[in-house]
Amino acid sequence: MRQIKKLWLDSLGEYPVEQILRGARHAIEHSEYLPTLHRMRECCELGLTTLGLPSPRDAFLEACRAGSPKAAQPWSHPAVYVAGRDSDWFFLSNNPEQKTWPVFRERYRQVCQRVLRGEKLEMPPPEALEQQPSRPLSREEQLAALHALREKTGL
Repeated sequence: MRQIKKLWLDSLGEYPVEQILRGARHAIEHSEYLPTLHRMRECCELGLTTLGLPSPRDAFLEACRAGSPKAAQPWSHPAVYVAGRDSDWFFLSNNPEQKTWPVFRERYRQVCQRVLRGEKLEMPPPEALEQQPSRPLSREEQLAALHALREKTGL
């Protein structure tokens, strides 16, 4: 019995408590029998998708595959960006999945709980472009800048 409870705990541990309760309520209302573990996971993921949140695994893959700059990427939901940022982008891209998945999963769970409580997540504003773009230097200005750089560095 302990092993079965541990299996359920490990399998559903990636979901916030509120989401597990919603999933259980949905499973009870729409089934004649108690749900299997697989059905329970489906019900939990169904609740996340109704809020526009991807499953934890899909969010992890999206965060790991995102290019730079991260804030400019088209995220499926701001929660994916926030969980990736909180997990540390460098850590996610430079460590094996066996180390990064548990960290991201926990951060994503925390962010999902905030979303389930009604918090609105904000994406950072895009970086602004220069108001007055610089003009290219003339040939003489380029040579003068190169000469100044050589003098400064001693070459």
